[in-house]
Formats: sequence, C-alpha cells, structure tokens
Amino acid sequence: MAENAHYPTRRIAVSGYYGFRNSGDEAVLRSILLALEEQGEAQGVRIEPVVLSADPAWTAKMYGVEAAPRMHPASLLRTLRSCDGLISGGGSLLQDATGAKTIPYYTGVIKLAQWLGKPTFIYSQGIGPVNRRWMDPLIAHVMKKSAYISVRDAESAALLARMGVPQDRIEVVPDPVMGLPLPADAAAASGAAAGRAEGGAAGGNAGDGVPVVGVSLRRWRPDGADLDRAADALAALAASRPVRLRFLPFHTPDDAETSRDVMKRLEGRLGAGSAAELAEPGDDPQRMLLEVSRCDILFGMRLHALIYAANRSVPMLGLSYDPKIDQFLARLELQAVGTTEKLDSGVFAAEAVALLDRRAEWQREHAAAIDGLRQQAQQPAQQIAKLLRQLNSR
Repeated sequence: MAENAHYPTRRIAVSGYYGFRNSGDEAVLRSILLALEEQGEAQGVRIEPVVLSADPAWTAKMYGVEAAPRMHPASLLRTLRSCDGLISGGGSLLQDATGAKTIPYYTGVIKLAQWLGKPTFIYSQGIGPVNRRWMDPLIAHVMKKSAYISVRDAESAALLARMGVPQDRIEVVPDPVMGLPLPADAAAASGAAAGRAEGGAAGGNAGDGVPVVGVSLRRWRPDGADLDRAADALAALAASRPVRLRFLPFHTPDDAETSRDVMKRLEGRLGAGSAAELAEPGDDPQRMLLEVSRCDILFGMRLHALIYAANRSVPMLGLSYDPKIDQFLARLELQAVGTTEKLDSGVFAAEAVALLDRRAEWQREHAAAIDGLRQQAQQPAQQIAKLLRQLNSR
C-alpha cells in the first residue's frame, strides 16, 4: 500500500457474532472486510478494522486483522476509544429468539460507541424477531443515533419503522455474503476439496456424471421430527435417481453431528449409484463457498447455505425454520419446499429432479436477480467508506 500512503487512515471496530466458527457469520465478516478494503481504496481512505471476537487470536490469524475480546468490558472500552467508529453487523444480531441477552449486548456495544462520540454504522442487519416489546426502545434509540443504517430485507426495514426509526434513513441491501468471492486459488482448492469427505463411496466421485446435491441441515426441533422428514425426502430423491448427497456443516461441530445423524437415517435407503458423504471444508468461509459452487443443486436450511448457493448461481430448495429463510427466498421469487413442521418427501424429490433436469434454465431465469444482489451487496461498504473519508483526523 505504499502508493496509498497519502490516504487518511480510519480504524473501525466491527461488532457481530464473530469468532464462534459459524461458517455463515464468518462469511459475513470476510465479506465485510473485503468490501471495506475495496471501497476504501475506491474512496481514497485506508480502513483498518478491529474485530470484536469470541476468539481474538483465531480471528486475527484467519483474517489478518486486529481483533479484541468481545465480552471483556475494559478491552471493549479501550478498543472503541482507539477507533474512529463502529460497524454493527451483519447477520441477525438484533433478535431475541436466541435469548433475552442478545439485543441488550449488541445495542449496548453500539450505545457505548455513541457515548464515546464515535459514529456508528448498521451493516446489512436482519432485524427480528423481537418478541419482548420492551426491547423496541433499545433498538430504536441506537438506530436513530447511527450515521448509517442498512438492513438485509424489507421486513427488517418495516420493523424498524414500526419502532419509530425514520424509514427514509433505512437502506435495504442484500446480505454481505452475496458479494463474497471464491478463494484466489479456487481451481487448486477445488481438486483438493473433492477428495476430502467422510461417508459412503458408492458413486459420487468427481467427474463420474452423478449430480452433487449439497445438503445443509441444522438441529431445530427437540424431538428430531424435522430431521426424520429431511431424511425421508433425501431418501426419496436418492431412490428415484443416482445422486451424491454432500452434507455441508455450516456450524461446527453441531451441523457435522446433525449431518452424521441424518446420514445414519439414510443407511440402506439409497438407490443404486447414490451415495452420502460429509464435506470437511475447514473454518475458512471461502472454502465453504467453493464447496457450494461444486454442487449441482442445494437443499438448505441454514440461511447462509442458501445465500452461498445464490452467490454461485446454484439452484436451491430451501427448508424454512425462520422467517428469514422465506424472506431471502422471496428476493429470488422462490418459495420454501417445506418447513420444519411439514415436508412432503414426494414433492421434494419431484422438485429436486426438476431442478437437476433444468439447472441451466433456472440459472437463466434468476440471473438478473442474482446479479443485482451481488452488485448491491457493496452499497454499505461504499457508504461507510465515504463517511469515514469525510471524518476529521483524530
């Protein structure tokens, strides 16, 4: 960056669900960091991120950035004081489905930055569900005092508006991961990734002509009935034609355990030429994106599995467990094939076969929408870089 030595430098803290090795959230972070670098260069400002992480050492090594503990008050205060602003996002940070502490934590970090006189930027967040109405003022207060607000869907914007946030201040943009590129060594990595899998080897080797069906499942219902239905649906597909079911664990170790559970339920139920296996892409989100790019179609329950598929124009079937799944699919004019409460195995198999048979047609039909989302994914970084460029030097 010697040629950019004249650029002003802005340190920016980045708050989110980072350092937990959840592939979707790590992909959000990678996407934000790459977009900030690109847009900072375009705007003539050098942006130095400081990521608030559950595992600062791992985050610093993974992304080559400075990182600080997200739950250590003194360190958090010191980090925010040393920065020129705070980015909160992306992902589903402001929701209470995962517990009553999530919203107070993330709004508390934003409020602390604001108390210190730092501009705050909301980066492509998914807002809600918010079932505890007493949390609405916490969210509305920090939003109104933020320099820039972007959310990843119209429903999030509408919820903020109902809380009293002026609608004309809210920008609706895609999830940052729509802009995530493949790793630079994608060609070499593709060959290596093809050989790293756990599970059945009855067919499904790269280049054998058997289509690859990516599968991303998570445990949701305590009784496991949703996984039973998913296994039935996959068995129906694998019995109707040869397929290679490649399970993709987006959140380790939980999703890997769930995948093995479903694979066990599939034992003895796959048709001739079909196979099931578990991918091991590691912690790098771009490696998981590469795995998804190698699939012919994808059956996804994790939101970011579906976003990865859209990023790489892979036809998808979504299984809904949360409104955010339906909201994302709607942006591509798609509907979920089923939910965690209802999934018809015959309908699933028929729709999957149809996608496999008309993959190129699906890609043509959705190309414009996908290209639009990819381009719009850069908007938050562009706006934030512009605002940081305008700040007076500390």
